[in-house]
Amino acid sequence: MNPLTSPLLTDLYQLTMLQAYFAQGMQETAVFEFFVRKLPPNRNFLLAAGLEQALDFLEQLRFGDEELTWVEQSGLFRKDFGEHLRGLRFTGDVYAVPEGTPFFPHEPVLRVVAPMPQAQLVESRLINLVHYETVVASKAARSVLVAPGKLLVDFGLRRAHGAEAGLLAARASYIAGYSGTATVLAAPRFGIPLFGTMAHSFVQAHADEAAAFADFAQVFPASTVFLIDTYDTEAAARKVVALAPQLQQAGIAIKGVRLDSGDLAAHACNVRRILDAAGLTRATIFASGNLDEYRVRELLAAGAPIDGFGIGTSLVTSSDAPFLDAVYKLQEYAGTPRRKRSSGKATWPGRKQVYRHYRDDGLLDHDVVTLEADVQPGQPLLQPVMRGGCRLQAAPGLDALRAHAKRQLAILPQHLRELASSTEPYRVEIAPVLQELAARLDQQTRQPATV
Repeated sequence: MNPLTSPLLTDLYQLTMLQAYFAQGMQETAVFEFFVRKLPPNRNFLLAAGLEQALDFLEQLRFGDEELTWVEQSGLFRKDFGEHLRGLRFTGDVYAVPEGTPFFPHEPVLRVVAPMPQAQLVESRLINLVHYETVVASKAARSVLVAPGKLLVDFGLRRAHGAEAGLLAARASYIAGYSGTATVLAAPRFGIPLFGTMAHSFVQAHADEAAAFADFAQVFPASTVFLIDTYDTEAAARKVVALAPQLQQAGIAIKGVRLDSGDLAAHACNVRRILDAAGLTRATIFASGNLDEYRVRELLAAGAPIDGFGIGTSLVTSSDAPFLDAVYKLQEYAGTPRRKRSSGKATWPGRKQVYRHYRDDGLLDHDVVTLEADVQPGQPLLQPVMRGGCRLQAAPGLDALRAHAKRQLAILPQHLRELASSTEPYRVEIAPVLQELAARLDQQTRQPATV
């Protein structure tokens, strides 16, 4: 049993609901939509991600012998429940906003149309996948916006909340515009470029720091980026300069140095002067160590001559906004629109579409959320991606998604690109026809029952 693909990787109530649907014969078509109720503090947009993993999950959905044995022996379900599960496959349709697209509250980014038991069962894992990658992509996009043209590398695996999270963070951040990752498995799994330098322990294991640099260069002559803050940063920079002629004679060019501690702006300025004075003007300076988009912005605003940044903990945990108010809610069943009316958690009913409108200069202007049948001007964001449980087209490569995200970030108005919450939130209009449907359903549910 692979725990990451098992249908048992879900909440118990998904299985109890499944048994209840089977028992009551509730097999008609249901429509669920994934959306976010509100933006976290200091977020002016979110960046959709995780669709590929969601579709993989739906395609592979099935109960194997181990899962069925557990269901039958758990004592939680009826004896015939396992037989219902044995042949269960996802046979529904999926509509989604392309990965790398900015979106806003109340806008569905994923719609599942399937028999009720199927649509219900997949809720927890779909939220789990789309929520996490969207959180990380949205966080990564902020560094991309404040550091255009800089090398940005995901350094987060060791602090990620689990191995899958670390791997998916590499994917989500790459889509958002990061240059690559230090997580090795992301290369064979997703084709993401890898970056890495050397460890402090390698330097410490040598009796002499310069000898450590020389040994590293001999083993990795094509990627000579030295970690120079193990002891004294500026002293180490001078050792790199002294080593350069010897390496040059061996045909080895010093690519750069990495700073991982201390006053990064001051160290970068000092090291840049040392390197330039020795003619190593092409050697880059890469910084890491508890960085996030706020710190990157500060360093660049201070004029620190830093060419790239390794960002880890803050990225993979999205430390300032680690979760979204993301939900997957029933909007239609058996052809009838449904609406949740809970205080503070009411939903807009029915199958919906989002139409995006642009300003004359090509930047985003506003969105309209309406019913699917209410065709409007603008660009429809939700696109069909799966029908009858089968993908409609091959998965786009990460380079295509990355290019799409780059174009999408380029058309964000300036007030949405800021790191603080904008005083002018992006306008999302709820179409009159949708408001009228909600009001009609509210009136119907308030009507007293007739005898």
